[in-house]
Amino acid sequence: MNFRFVRTLVAIATSLLLPAAVVPQKTPEANRTPQLARTTSRHELHRLAYGSTLTVVGPPDGSIIIEGWPRSEVDISAEIQLRADTEADLNLLALVNTFVIDEDANHVRVLSTGTHDKAFMRSVAKKFPKALLGLPWRIDYRIRVPLATDLEINCGRGPITISGVEGNIRVSAAESVTNLKVTGGTLSATIGSGKVNLEIPVRSWRGVGAEVRVVTGELAVALAPGFSGVINADVLRMGHIENTYGALEPRQGGGASGPNQLRVSAGAGGPFFQFTVGDGSIVIKKADSKQ
Repeated sequence: MNFRFVRTLVAIATSLLLPAAVVPQKTPEANRTPQLARTTSRHELHRLAYGSTLTVVGPPDGSIIIEGWPRSEVDISAEIQLRADTEADLNLLALVNTFVIDEDANHVRVLSTGTHDKAFMRSVAKKFPKALLGLPWRIDYRIRVPLATDLEINCGRGPITISGVEGNIRVSAAESVTNLKVTGGTLSATIGSGKVNLEIPVRSWRGVGAEVRVVTGELAVALAPGFSGVINADVLRMGHIENTYGALEPRQGGGASGPNQLRVSAGAGGPFFQFTVGDGSIVIKKADSKQ
């Protein structure tokens, strides 16, 4: 961990040691939206070589958009929204509900910090007013990375969009509508509840394949015409599989297919794709050729 990251945490801790007598301690009434909202913008630009890794640890609520671009830099734009009843409360929340950057030669980490993280609060804000711990806040990220980048994304609730990036991509979220438009690498995505839209706009996937899991919700897979690959699809409990792609052939030795299970290959075969939903549906269709 570099000195810049440590200095940021020390600055937050020092600020919270200032006298708190001017900070109201009154707990907001239940089920009431705080009176004031504040949105601030931050922008960061860091060197990131092709083939490096970006890690994003998101807050409990917020959105993450990641796009590939032809530069050896990671461009991070974020909007941080806080809610409270007084300006003094907003000022105090702004010290902890934010993000820090930790970087080394081939890895940039975007780490959301805040009142949701008990370990963080114990380490830098032991005397933080308890009345402010449950107030709603969010961060919306828009990030551009080199086209060849490994991604590690972990967040709570909110939409996720990834496009134009090839690498080892890992995504996890508790609740999300996740849109993935990818052409290669190794993809692993796990969503607790919501929907995943996976689009593969190329005939030949350049990489190992993908594993996408949704505990409760829907998984929609759009494949390019003439796509080649090996596909397993499973709905483990309640739900069904719908195949409108058409050009999927039963795989010899792959096991039986049915309303809740699909064992097929497309085109010349090749990379392996595992699609799993606990309760819900899997839809496999053709990608829109006009896109």
